[in-house]
Formats: sequence, structure tokens, C-alpha cells
Amino acid sequence: MSELNSQHLRKYPAKPKQVYLYGTCLADVLFPDSGIDAIEFLELHGVEVIYPQGQTCCGQPAYNSGYNEEAKSVALQQIAQFPLDIPIVIISGSCGGMMRHHYPSLLKDEPGVDAFCERIFEFTEFLVHVLKIKLTDKGEPEKIALHTSCAARREMGVHITGTQLIKQLDNVELVVHQQEKECCGFGGTFAVKHGDISAAMVADKSASLVAADVVKYVSADWGCMMNINGALEYQNQSLRGQHIATYLLNRTNDKAVSNKDNADER
Repeated sequence: MSELNSQHLRKYPAKPKQVYLYGTCLADVLFPDSGIDAIEFLELHGVEVIYPQGQTCCGQPAYNSGYNEEAKSVALQQIAQFPLDIPIVIISGSCGGMMRHHYPSLLKDEPGVDAFCERIFEFTEFLVHVLKIKLTDKGEPEKIALHTSCAARREMGVHITGTQLIKQLDNVELVVHQQEKECCGFGGTFAVKHGDISAAMVADKSASLVAADVVKYVSADWGCMMNINGALEYQNQSLRGQHIATYLLNRTNDKAVSNKDNADER
């Protein structure tokens, strides 16, 4: 699938009053602040967020390993968690790609699957195309880089929307690093099955980010960030990634102004 066609082939709804948030396994278990920040950001922009407590994995690890029946069971459990006919906003392009683009074939004999998949929106995609959001930057000038997972870039096309949002921030310079389009080497089970290849890929990715001379990099996928941050920590580099939901919230809320005022006073 090309890096562009996912967004251009779909129709986007008007701004809804309510959405579901799909938090993903990694955010829920390891990085919950990202989900909380996404909820706060959406609610600050006039959208009520519902977080079903029974949601779990999207089924991608099983699916990528060839365990289709197990993946199907997990997928059906997820669909049951989101019964209302409202958008489902996902803070991961990788999980979004699984649920929008692979559920139709995985669950082709199940009723209502296509309608469910049409309700899937990656976080930045939802902000740009549904909320049509306009951001006011309240933070200090800084340089950052962007990383998008392979699924986010090639299945969902959300490297485009991530870039559009960051470019709305007047005090942020987005640096395009040399390995921006390259895989970080995580790939879920790929990193376990092909450890040496994965390690070489993340070495290239992390070196490219360090060479970009930025204060942080931003991503919408915690799987990639966990991999890249781990490599950077192993290399004793100070650079780290931040989820784009947290980054946008921090740049645009009044806390950024308070932090600036406190710095000026010092």
C-alpha cells in the first residue's frame, strides 16, 4: 500500500460529540500517561472520550506470527468493546493499520466488520481530518524530529498528518533526519525472531536521530519508541522520544506558558 492512498480514499465525518479511545497494550500497561494525555487533549477540544475498560490487544502479534484463529478471537473481543456508532481514535498507527486494514480479511465472514473498520482513526489523522484542529504554540523554541512506524507511514499515511500538526507549532523546527522513512527494526515479533537484523536497524535509526541534533523526537507508536529509546539508553545518549499526544498537549496548554514565565523569573 502506498504512503498516500489510505487517507485520500476515505471520507471523513463531521466533528463528533463523543469518541472511543483505543489505548493499545503498550500504552495501557507501560506508558499510560500517553493515553491520559490523548484523552485530555481531545476533551480540551470539545470531544467527550469513552475508554472501554475491557479493551486489550488488537491481535497483531498473533496475526503477524500466522496464528489467525487466535488473532480472530482477540479481534472479535475488541469489536465487542466498542458498540456505539462513533469514531474509535487509536494512539498507534501500527494498531490502527491492523484494525482498519487487516480486520476485513481476518474477519471476512463476520457481520458488521467493514462498518467497524471505517470507524478507526489514528490520533493525528483524527485531529487533522475530523477535528480540523488549529494549534497555538505556547512553548519555547526547539528542534525536534519525527518518527513514524512502518504501518503508520505505509498503511495509514499518518506521517503526513503528524508533520502537518507539528508544522502548526510556530516555535518548533521539524528536522528531517536521514533515516526518517526507514524501519526502526522493532516489528513486534520480528525483533525476537531476527534479533541481529533488528539491532542493526535500530542502530542506524538511532544514529540518524542523534545526528539530527534535536532535543527530542516525536512518534505516535510506542513500540518503535520503546525500541529506539532502549537503543539510545544503551548508547548512553540523552535523546529520547515522546508520544505526539503528550507533545501536543504540552506545547499548547497553559502549562507551557507557566513554565516559560517561571523560567523568565529565574
